[in-house]
Amino acid sequence: MGTSIRIATVFGGAGFIGRHVIRRLAKTGCVIRVPARHPGEAAFLKTNGAVGQIVPMAVDIADDASVARAIDGADVVINLMGILAESGRRQRFDLVHAEAAGRIARLAKGADVAHLVHVSALGADANSRSAYARSKAAGEQAVRAVFPEAVILRPSIVFGPEDNFFNRFAGMAARLPFVPLIGGGATRFQPVYVGDVADAIVNAVLNVGAAGKTFELGGPRAYSFRELMQLILDTTGRKTRLVSLPWGLASLQATFLEMVPGKPLTRDQVTLLKSDNVLSGKLPGLAELGVAPTGAEVILPTYLDRFQVGGRFASHRQGPSLPQLTKVDAHGTHY
Repeated sequence: MGTSIRIATVFGGAGFIGRHVIRRLAKTGCVIRVPARHPGEAAFLKTNGAVGQIVPMAVDIADDASVARAIDGADVVINLMGILAESGRRQRFDLVHAEAAGRIARLAKGADVAHLVHVSALGADANSRSAYARSKAAGEQAVRAVFPEAVILRPSIVFGPEDNFFNRFAGMAARLPFVPLIGGGATRFQPVYVGDVADAIVNAVLNVGAAGKTFELGGPRAYSFRELMQLILDTTGRKTRLVSLPWGLASLQATFLEMVPGKPLTRDQVTLLKSDNVLSGKLPGLAELGVAPTGAEVILPTYLDRFQVGGRFASHRQGPSLPQLTKVDAHGTHY
């Protein structure tokens, strides 16, 4: 420990993980640059630091000169960029996960940046049938080729208040008569709390012993997909049915759903679900970065309560109680 940070550039800083990382970095007193295609979308981050401490910047991630300007003078660069589904000409796995990752690493090395942290994904595999997993592996390879001292982090499913996993399925359970279990729900995951991931990222910079290593980040317990869906139902007090969906039918549905705005399910995601997403045990993890993993059971009730039967303040687990009068706001949220 003991590394000090003067200027940090955080690619993907306006995203789910990024906002938690920036909140922690701001406490170190460093200046934080947040490259974005549309800087206004990152303006909300400014309140996490002092006046002028957090600086959104207009950056074209496909342009060397633009990326170099965001990196110039920084002693720490963190790459959090990632997409779950492809769309349009620019949002492609190979461009975001591999080409951009390599460009950031190459330019960071050329600018004599002291620390580079690259966030990949658990399950990154050059031989995977999933394009997402292959592109994540290609990104790791591109980073290592030009910046061998970089720290690479591979988180499992990351959960927290703004996540797109538990919130999505809790919303489905609240609206639909059943929740589909793709492939029967046997695939295993080891979800990791976003606060723990953010701590690990900052600690990877401050811990000189982390340089050049790859870490797998997962929570304290592995669950099957079915167990995670049941956990959501238990947390929200829902009685929604869990219905097995065969792989073939899931792929067929994904063929149409990937054409819907927001792409709720793609064929590549179905392919990815055929492989477990748990720690291999062969690489260091949160413990080696000084972070104690937080269980999903501890955190989920703090933000899935809005999906509870009867609304956020219902007490379905406390036994019989007097009837409650509830109001509904313009967004359909009970309070």
